[in-house]
Amino acid sequence: MGRQEVTAVGRGASAGPTGLARGAALTALAIGEALLALWVCLVLCLSCVGVGLPLVPSTLRAVRRQARRQRRLAWAWSGVRVDDPYQEPSGGTAGAGGWAVTRWLLTDPATWRDLLWLVVNPFIGPVMAFLPLVAVVHGMFGVVLAFAWRPITSAWDGVWFDFIPVTGQTSATLAAALGLVQALCGLLLFPRWLMPLHGRWVRTVLGKSRGALSDRVEHLQASRSDAVDHQTAELRRIERDLHDGTQARLVALGMTLTAAESLMEQNPEAARALLTEAKGNSVRALNELRDLVHGVHPPLLADRGLVDAVRTLGLELPLPVHVTGEVPGRLPAPVESAAYFAIAELLGNVVKHADADQVSVDFRYDHRVLRAAVHDNGVGGATAENGGGIRGIERRLAAFDGTLALTSPQGGGTSAALEIGCDLLDGTQDTGAATRSR
Repeated sequence: MGRQEVTAVGRGASAGPTGLARGAALTALAIGEALLALWVCLVLCLSCVGVGLPLVPSTLRAVRRQARRQRRLAWAWSGVRVDDPYQEPSGGTAGAGGWAVTRWLLTDPATWRDLLWLVVNPFIGPVMAFLPLVAVVHGMFGVVLAFAWRPITSAWDGVWFDFIPVTGQTSATLAAALGLVQALCGLLLFPRWLMPLHGRWVRTVLGKSRGALSDRVEHLQASRSDAVDHQTAELRRIERDLHDGTQARLVALGMTLTAAESLMEQNPEAARALLTEAKGNSVRALNELRDLVHGVHPPLLADRGLVDAVRTLGLELPLPVHVTGEVPGRLPAPVESAAYFAIAELLGNVVKHADADQVSVDFRYDHRVLRAAVHDNGVGGATAENGGGIRGIERRLAAFDGTLALTSPQGGGTSAALEIGCDLLDGTQDTGAATRSR
């Protein structure tokens, strides 16, 4: 889909006081995670007697929030991108409560990875995050020994700095030199080495598993195969339409003009009639070509964008279409085309099967995802089984890693929501806020 990685200025590991502060913050987070792990254990113990069951959903959500915070910091502070590995909720599960959301959270493998993080990170994370600050503090202690080694050795009955026993000014000076090196390393070098290591540690535990990546590859292979098959079928349809329609009409037009040319001197009236017939055939051939081009990529879609093209499409339907929302810019042409024809197919299904008297289309674009929802007040009962138009829409969207969610209870209308991940094109204007309805 041509997604572009964002290069953010200032992201990545930082040295100096900023790096030390970030290490201290990550250590504080690890301590908080240890306390959260204790709370999880307490809730599980109370759940065994039934008292803690109401606390399970909120506790698991707190664990998930903590894991997401670590993923965000891994990108912001270490320059390591860690995408959320969570499964999408079905229907309104994510916003529900009680056993439904608990079952959804517990059946997601990423939840157990989050819980594993709470157990292991308090022991491993601070070693990487807090070590630079420890090196700076310990190094400064070595520097202090050069000036105050007598009272310190007297109070502590002998002092060692790393492998150097401080027994006099010479050994204290050596300890100060070594401490200065440690402090500089902790201040300048360790954060740049250890913070990215901490980000990779986050990605190892909280990132997507290899199983999820394998499923992703299989899904992309299947969607690519479907896209190739769909494109081949479209090319055959265009070839068939050109051969059976426009080409045949143009051949007939040539034959009519030839006959009119031969009758021009002998029977002008018959020739004039043939020319009139040829004119009508040329008009019909032009209309067929326009319809064919409209079916490939509507000119209005290329000129005005997705929202205005759908709004114009709604004007041609025999029922009112209410279009809302906006897309704050132009989308890549293949994405616009896929979304347009998917929505056109959904609207066509409403007209043919829904027995509805009104339909709405709502557009949203946020977090690099285009969302469009089509809702009607018809009889419902739509299904993606046994092939048909819904399966065709799913195949069209799958070529762009898009999804289609269909909700259609009997007698309750039909709601279809599609999502396509994509970036906006640079330097474009709004396609127009679809706050006006048709």
